[in-house]
Amino acid sequence: MSKIVVLTGVPASGGTTVTRKAIAQLETQGNPFKMVTYSDVMLDEALQRGWVQIRDDIRRLDPQKQRDLQQTAARTIADMATTPLVVDTHATVRTPKGYLPGLPTWVLNELKPDLILVVEAKPGEIIRRRGADKSRKRDVQDEQGIQEHQEVNKAICMAYAAYTGATVKILQNPDGKLDEAVQELMLTLQAC
Repeated sequence: MSKIVVLTGVPASGGTTVTRKAIAQLETQGNPFKMVTYSDVMLDEALQRGWVQIRDDIRRLDPQKQRDLQQTAARTIADMATTPLVVDTHATVRTPKGYLPGLPTWVLNELKPDLILVVEAKPGEIIRRRGADKSRKRDVQDEQGIQEHQEVNKAICMAYAAYTGATVKILQNPDGKLDEAVQELMLTLQAC
């Protein structure tokens, strides 16, 4: 299996955008990385099972069904890691019952990540980005809630790292600094 990098961040932190741009630039330099979105794999499985109609329904499923989807997706993704792979996912998922670990032990045991990246932005920027994204139906969250979610993510990513031996890197993605975030991510991925 090749290296696996786990990319996390609260919704609208910009991790997906930063990573897509970084991978595209790395590819032109002969550094092959592939990217897979964990929730896409989970969504495909949930749709096949008839459990959801849209992506945002997954976080409202019974926690046992969410765990089952997580484990199935982890196996599928681990099998994809024939070249360096960035797994775009969430460290935690905010549910009506509280935070659900996005990478519980059964997922970490399958993925065995080498690096965990946490992408962050200011809560006000995240609220603005969410409001501008009409393609998703997101729950409303205030700045304090977003800040709490980012703090929970950092804490749990350190726990994931302690369990797996992976390293953790925090990557800031403020408004107007996309190119800088892309360059920092490229350097980080090249060092893997």
